[in-house]
Parts: sequence; structure tokens; C-alpha cells
Amino acid sequence: MQPLHFLLPACALAAAVSSAYASSHREAPAIAGSPKVDATDLYMFRSYEAGRQDFVTILANYQPFQDPQGGPNFYMFDPDALYEIHIDNTGDGVEDLTFQFRFRTESKATSLAVGGKQVKIPLINSGVIDGVNPATLNVRETFTVDLVRGQRRSGTRAAVTNASGGGTRFDKPVDNIGDKAFGGAGAYAAYAAQHVYAVNIPGCGTPGRVFVGQRKEPFYIAVGKVFDLLNLNPLGPEVGGNNNDLEGKNVSTIALEVPVSCVTAAGEPVIGAWTTASLRQGRLLRGSPASGLNNASRSGGPWAQVSRLGMPLVNEVVIGLEDKDRFNASRPKDDAQFADYVTNPTLPALIQTLFPSAVAPTNFPRTDLATVFLKGIKGVNQPQNVTASEMLRLNTAIAPTAAAAQNPLGVAAGDNAGFPNGRRPADDVVDLSLRVVMGALCVLTGAGDTLQVGCHPADAPAGGLAFTDGVRKTAANYDSTFPYLTTPLPGNLNPAPAAGTTFP
Repeated sequence: MQPLHFLLPACALAAAVSSAYASSHREAPAIAGSPKVDATDLYMFRSYEAGRQDFVTILANYQPFQDPQGGPNFYMFDPDALYEIHIDNTGDGVEDLTFQFRFRTESKATSLAVGGKQVKIPLINSGVIDGVNPATLNVRETFTVDLVRGQRRSGTRAAVTNASGGGTRFDKPVDNIGDKAFGGAGAYAAYAAQHVYAVNIPGCGTPGRVFVGQRKEPFYIAVGKVFDLLNLNPLGPEVGGNNNDLEGKNVSTIALEVPVSCVTAAGEPVIGAWTTASLRQGRLLRGSPASGLNNASRSGGPWAQVSRLGMPLVNEVVIGLEDKDRFNASRPKDDAQFADYVTNPTLPALIQTLFPSAVAPTNFPRTDLATVFLKGIKGVNQPQNVTASEMLRLNTAIAPTAAAAQNPLGVAAGDNAGFPNGRRPADDVVDLSLRVVMGALCVLTGAGDTLQVGCHPADAPAGGLAFTDGVRKTAANYDSTFPYLTTPLPGNLNPAPAAGTTFP
């Protein structure tokens, strides 16, 4: 597929600036201590499952660095939290649609007769799990979804309902405890698939789909070496140069598939999205809960937003340490307060310190970064009347690319349905980000500043270098059907150490 026009390779790189290096795992001091409400990645793309091209898929991942062997309680969502996916379809930096997810965990108090007494078991299951909410599942986790039109706290609210029967409560599959718990190797995939629901969305004539559950961590990066002062060769091989440090981890996914016509406004094909998690401002701890799973504390008061994620890794490597928690509590319409982190970024200077030959761009303020960071790329994914604000943006008028034809470098490689036009699981935002932050846009705009970003090739001597972290995947590493992310690793996974490995 050819680019939309000769400027698009530059556009793909430019839009990646806000996602340098990794996804948002443990990105701020406060959220690092609250993993249940820590958003890790947001994906948004035109569905490329066969026959679903008229839908948009949004995936919001939470709870980073999940070891598969996470028992006995595994990785449930917080029943005291409010998880949200916001959509701006007018470009003003304010949500027009918000999907709100609330969770409930209920113990069945399964007991065994021991010495003449009925004693509650200490495990999440009492036998092989098969089907939705079987008797052998000792803890049932369910969720509801509401759609709010208008501002998220004062708009019009209505429930998303099951297209089969009209119910408002949906079961979440328990995490992949291990092969034996589900009847054998590979059985978990069929079990989890029973929790993909067709849903009726208020105000939308066509049903969508929803799934919430554990998935294999989709993001890929040499995260250990990156945060060890870039302890890698940034000009090494793009594929196979380093290990993906997230390969052995799982994550918790909230997945939505919604008809394009239900999320776009008349005359505007571009939508923006971000996900947030909020907790009540007050929480009372109880030393001796009376009963149930959720009685150790009581929460109350207004919602306080504690996590926010749109484009990947904005908070982790763009926002200064002292402002990370404030960013997590902020809203896109107020992003002018963080402008200095974009126009005068510290990351390029750090890269130059570590690699003196990689000379950082010299155009200050970095108008090239400010343009793509807060508005999207004109002609690709910028709304017609845009207010500067950070979020993931998708032009729904661009057709999806089938999985077999996708290129991880997205628009830069002529695949216009990929990053920065939204983000698919396989898109290599890390490599693109490294190049842009070092001035690739200044080089590609040319001496005449064709892209009108306010810089020139002379401003970025290293802007033409192919920076990389040496890790890459393709769409073949993911599923080609909703929810696209693959089956989580089982809890019985216990890889043998490499030959010759010794331990202290």
C-alpha cells in the first residue's frame, strides 16, 4: 500500500513522540503502589477481523507485570474503582462519550467437610472450571458497563446491555490459573471465549462487543536495558537485537468493539480516546471485616482520578518526576500546564549525554513535538477544529489493513491504518518514538519546512538515524479476531533455567 501522500512517512514518526521507550507500567510514584488501577497501554484501531471493518476496537490494559503464577487470588479488578474509556469526537479535548466499567467480586464460600465441620476452602476454585460461572469457581467476578453522553460526571447515563437476554451484568473469566484448572493444555482459550458478549449500546442501532479478562502482555520492549541508562546499541539491528522483557507477563484487558457510526460526530471522522481509573476520595479500613471479599474497607466521597493514559508512555518519560501524579489526575483540556515538557524535552538531552554522537535537536521551543503531541497530524489524524490536548487519535475514514498485510511501522511504511493513525497491538511505537524525539520530523520536513512544524534539517543532525531498541513483533504474534490480544500464559508455566545457569 502506498502512503497517502509523500509527507506521510514523516507524519508517522512525528506522532510517536509522546510514546518514547515503553508503555506506562509503574510510571508515577503514587500509581506504582496501586497496580489494580494502573493503566499500561491503550490501543484503538479500525477492526481488521473479517467482516468487522465498520467497527472500532479499543483496548485498555491495566495491572502491569503480572506473573502467570499469581495465585491464590490472581489479578482481579478493584471493585472500589471506576474504570473509564473516554472518546472525544469533536476535537475540543473534552469527552463526548464515556464507557464506565464497575466490578464486583463475590465469594461463594465453598466449604469442605473436615472432621465433622464445614470449613471454607482457601482457593479461588475447587475443581476444573468449565463454562461461565460454574460451581467449581469459588469467586465470581462480574462487571457492568454504562455509557455517558456528555461530560462524564454530569452527562446522560444509560446501561450497556447483553444483546442476548438484555442483562446488565457480565461475567469476567477467572485468570489462567493453569492447564489442569481448565481441563488440559489449551482449554483456557475456549473458556475465555465464552465471555465475549454482543452488547446493545444506548443510542446505537448496531450491537457492539465487549470482553474483560486476562490476556498475554502485548507490549514489547527491552525495558530493562532502556531504563539502565539505555544499556543497548540504539543503532543496532531492529529485529532480534534484544529480548522482549515483557514476554513472560500477562495483563488485564478491557476490550470494546463499537460501530464507527456510533462514536463519530457528523462531518468529523477523527476520534480521540484516553482511559482513566478513579477511586473514591475517602476510604475507611476495617480491622475485622464481617463477611465477604470487599468488607475490609469502605469507600466514599467524590471520585478522584488516579490514572490516565492516551498515547503510550507520556507520563513515564516525558512528564517530570514531580508532576507525574498531577498528570495522572489531569484531563486533556488542561494539558497546556504541561507544555514545557514537550517544547523543552529532557529526553533528547539525556540520549545525547549517553551517546555523544547522537546530537540532540536544537530548535527551541520544539514546535515540531508540540504539534504532534497535542493536535495530531494534519491530513492524517488531526480533527478539523482541534484544541491542543494529549490523547490517542484515529481517523475512522481510513480503511483497516488485514493482519497479514500490516507493517509494524504503520504509516511510515505505507500502512495508513497503523500508528499514528490510532495504534494496533503490533505497531512498533518504540522505534518510531526514538527517531522522532531525536528530530526525524525536522529532517523530513526539509529546508523549506514543508510540514510547517517550525524546524529544519540543520536543527537535528541525528534526525535521520534509525534508532531502535532491537525488539519487534508483527501482527502474526497476535490474534486476528476480537479481542486480538492472545491467551494469557498459564499459571503452571515454569520455564527451566538456561543450561549452565547458576544462582547465588
